[in-house]
Amino acid sequence: MSDHDGALSRRDFLRGVSTAAAVAAASGLSTAVSRAAGSAATAPAAAAEKRARVVLIRDEAAVAADGTVNAEVVGHMLDEAVAKLLGVSTAQAAWAQLIKPTDTVGIKSNVWTPIRTPESVEQVLRQRAIDAGVPEASITITDRDARKLLTDCTALLNCRPARAHFWAGMGGCVKNYIMFSDNPSQYHPNACEDLAKVWDLFAAKKRTRLNILLLLTPQFVCRGPHNFDPRYVWSYRGLLMSTDPVAVDALGAHLLHLKRMEVFGEEQPGTPTSHIGFADLKYGLGVSDLARIDLIKLGWSTDILL
Repeated sequence: MSDHDGALSRRDFLRGVSTAAAVAAASGLSTAVSRAAGSAATAPAAAAEKRARVVLIRDEAAVAADGTVNAEVVGHMLDEAVAKLLGVSTAQAAWAQLIKPTDTVGIKSNVWTPIRTPESVEQVLRQRAIDAGVPEASITITDRDARKLLTDCTALLNCRPARAHFWAGMGGCVKNYIMFSDNPSQYHPNACEDLAKVWDLFAAKKRTRLNILLLLTPQFVCRGPHNFDPRYVWSYRGLLMSTDPVAVDALGAHLLHLKRMEVFGEEQPGTPTSHIGFADLKYGLGVSDLARIDLIKLGWSTDILL
């Protein structure tokens, strides 16, 4: 990448970003990336001043002992969180602010079988769009057919579970749009550092109204491609919500890091979540610095970690 196009090279990024140091430490990034970012020059003032607002909500009744998701409880969680996020008095007012009756709504789900976006949660989101006045025929829910079915939607709701990931460090809201690409594997090199590029496809960044990172039953350790291990899944019974996909992922990655530290007493070998910092500091998609994220906590607080 040349210096003439105004873009940052990978070397420039690692040398020139100071705020990535906080993300590196919080999200379990490699020591080398943390050291390179921490010794760098100060980031541009505009980036340093930008803040994000995120709501964390938990409910002990959201997930039963057998792992079944209580859709009614999660629906109440979504409503309470979205109202708090947007600073309005009712959930109805919040959803109406996000979705207009004239919108065509795309709900970007995730169907990775061991820990998928629960169908019951998908249907709650569908109902909220209907309640906002959107005809049912104008609402589409999909994951792998996103490139085919969601590219003409005027409003996107991005909803997926958080889990440790072999290529990206964590599968979260930023990564959830990889299916807008016609060649997802092209984003795998270098710990998926360029994942944020997919948000420019079909103007996905402008069309996304809400990002919901499900923390109902996250997996906090990944031992290989497509790895699922129930030993490393826990019922956190929560969700993170924001208009900023990077901010929810930064907090989600931090939570998985804290859980690994709680269980093992030290960080485990694995892919760094460096794509989250790149999404902020190279691509301007959102805020990755935990110090610039205003986290609002609602509900059940036992073993909250964050």
